[in-house]
Amino acid sequence: MTSQEAGTEGALGVAALREDADRSDTRADVVVAVDCNGADLGPAEVAAGAAIAAGEGVRMILFGPAQEFGQALRDAPDGAIEAVDAPVSIAKSPDPASAVRANPDSSIVQAARAVAEDRAQALVCAGGTGAALAAGLFNIKRARGIHRPALALVLPVPGRPVTLLDVGANAQARAEHLEQFAFMGVALAQTLLGVGRPRVGLLSNGEEAERGSPLVVEAHARLRERVAGGASGFELIGNVEGGDLVSGVADVIVTDGLTGNVALKTMEGVSQTLLRAIRDAAMSSTRAKLGGLLLTPALRGLREEIDPEGQGGAYLLGLRQLGVVPHGGFARRGFARAIMRAEQGVSEDLGGRTHAALARAGALRRAAPASARIASLPGNDA
Repeated sequence: MTSQEAGTEGALGVAALREDADRSDTRADVVVAVDCNGADLGPAEVAAGAAIAAGEGVRMILFGPAQEFGQALRDAPDGAIEAVDAPVSIAKSPDPASAVRANPDSSIVQAARAVAEDRAQALVCAGGTGAALAAGLFNIKRARGIHRPALALVLPVPGRPVTLLDVGANAQARAEHLEQFAFMGVALAQTLLGVGRPRVGLLSNGEEAERGSPLVVEAHARLRERVAGGASGFELIGNVEGGDLVSGVADVIVTDGLTGNVALKTMEGVSQTLLRAIRDAAMSSTRAKLGGLLLTPALRGLREEIDPEGQGGAYLLGLRQLGVVPHGGFARRGFARAIMRAEQGVSEDLGGRTHAALARAGALRRAAPASARIASLPGNDA
């Protein structure tokens, strides 16, 4: 290591210590509720990730089959993890809303209820997104004035991460939903990524304002109106195309959950295919193997930088408390990162800052008049 590298590393270490000191009082009060059911590698792998996070100072409550938590509880610092035996899983249910209603003893419902009752301040769900969303809506509830919660994922783009939302919570959306998603993404980029004035784009099939579906065109117009009306804190760059997900032209990219999920899965598939192709090429001959040895340190650093597990999963924004939904295929490192991201988000008041940004912009949904709400109740349609 050069003296310059050592100095940089030292400065980063001091900055991290200062940041931890600033958050220490808040961290002491943060507990993360973790649903351990539904992960591809099983509840024990999620619990192992929880033990890693506990070693970093995070406190949590684990919900799942308690007989699989033994090793994790032994590995974690005393008192850092509380285990609740909740073996029932609805992670793979085809109808998450009905499953949540019918299974109040399921792990995800118990975890969401712990957050709703303030026994925990954030939710991490290792299972299906649908179950996490349904349990969150029924128990934690939407934040005041929010149309729809959204899943926001920080894409591990080398050099400058990009926040993409929605990546799966809402297959269908309206323009006012995308408008709120934009402000949610801005708050996340400012709070957790330190981007002072995020550049916001709408995912479309062309850069021109008139291009795209009616949803994109209307959302574009609404955001333009917000900016013209004095909405501050971000720069609207307009429409962006699929290639701009990784080009660095925007800090926040907004779309509906169906499009966002397809784009995300496409990126994941391409990156995995490229990494396999590079590995296969590096092993194809003796000369290639020698060259591969020279490239190994750089390639290892690149792999770590673009590794989805390093981001910890997607943030579920728009509920009264924060949620994080990691990929079900993660190993323990990814689940540890998800739990630490949830704790960090609460400590830095990501939910409160998101709501404040929407309020300042006048983008919160207005409550319907009492007469309208009464008229909409069953039996009042005469």
